[in-house]
Amino acid sequence: MVKDDVSRGVLVTGASRGIGRAIAAAFAEQGDRVAVHYSSRRQEAEKTLAGLAGDGHVLVGGDVATPEGAAAIVEAAVAALGTVHVLVNNAAVNLAHPVADTDYPQWQQIWRQTVDVNLLGTAHVSYCAARHMIERAVAGRIVNIGSRGAFRGEPDHPAYGATKAAVQAMGQSLAVSLAPYGIAVASVAPGFVATERVADRVTDDVRAQSPFGRVADPTEIAAAVRYLASPQATWSSGAVLDVNGASYLH
Repeated sequence: MVKDDVSRGVLVTGASRGIGRAIAAAFAEQGDRVAVHYSSRRQEAEKTLAGLAGDGHVLVGGDVATPEGAAAIVEAAVAALGTVHVLVNNAAVNLAHPVADTDYPQWQQIWRQTVDVNLLGTAHVSYCAARHMIERAVAGRIVNIGSRGAFRGEPDHPAYGATKAAVQAMGQSLAVSLAPYGIAVASVAPGFVATERVADRVTDDVRAQSPFGRVADPTEIAAAVRYLASPQATWSSGAVLDVNGASYLH
């Protein structure tokens, strides 16, 4: 019998700032208990934690880029929350490496790091969380943060675009394989978002990509994630939801 609790345990990877912080806040606002994951920005993660509504939240440190680190992150979240009902895969790196300006050793290093964090990290955390949900008969939710770049292309950040496309495809595969267990999986594909990480890249030309003349606020991405993680969104399992302000239609 699949169970679906009212107050859920939510693990958000990469929640120290930006989109991850907004997602953590959105779940806390509706009464969920949030595990705020961070890799190296503990002080920023503590700010996220301190700003969350309600109680029962926890910090979880760890490196998603290694299989052992990914497993430890899920284990720590389960230990603190009791059960992880929702996983949001937000942790990612986005390093510039245009072909014409990147030497071959740097090219290899950036691809390796990006694949380890964005793709394999997401895969390993998803596996561990899904196995936990299956063993506990939890009607779980996994939501991946993809990217508009998976469709539009990322000429200066090709590893980022490629790994986000792979994450979205993986989410669809998991949606099919996990549905018999009552677990829904979906992805959001944001365009530019007003975060610290891309502040230097948000120019007038970037704003003009959307007919709204601006980029997204992190809370707008968080709202989409919260919907896809809701019981009402079961039939959206397998979806890749564009959240880009009509800046790229396909």
